[in-house]
Amino acid sequence: MDYIHIDDLRVSGNHGVREEERAKPQEFLISIRIGADTKKAALSGQLADTIDYHDTLKLIEHVFENTSHSLLETIAEHIAAEILKDKRVSSVELTIKKTGVWRNGIPGVTIRREQAR
Repeated sequence: MDYIHIDDLRVSGNHGVREEERAKPQEFLISIRIGADTKKAALSGQLADTIDYHDTLKLIEHVFENTSHSLLETIAEHIAAEILKDKRVSSVELTIKKTGVWRNGIPGVTIRREQAR
């Protein structure tokens, strides 16, 4: 299995259980690993034959900036479902960390989803 990944992407959004968490944008760190066969792209050298990092980045930013969810789990599920719409993707592993919540430690969630067979 080949993987395309983006690590420690900084995004902001109004997400959280408490009203004060949703009142102003907070920073989140996202890491994503997308399982996909990259051999065709490696041989052709064509971006159209692989998963575009830029498109993935824009999708993640769009979800964070244009939705509001109480739980990190919900945001992660939303992003994973969008990425799995591309049938070239076999799996998605996504970690979301919510920075700035505590002085000591960073809460987060990691999910892994696979393409329906």
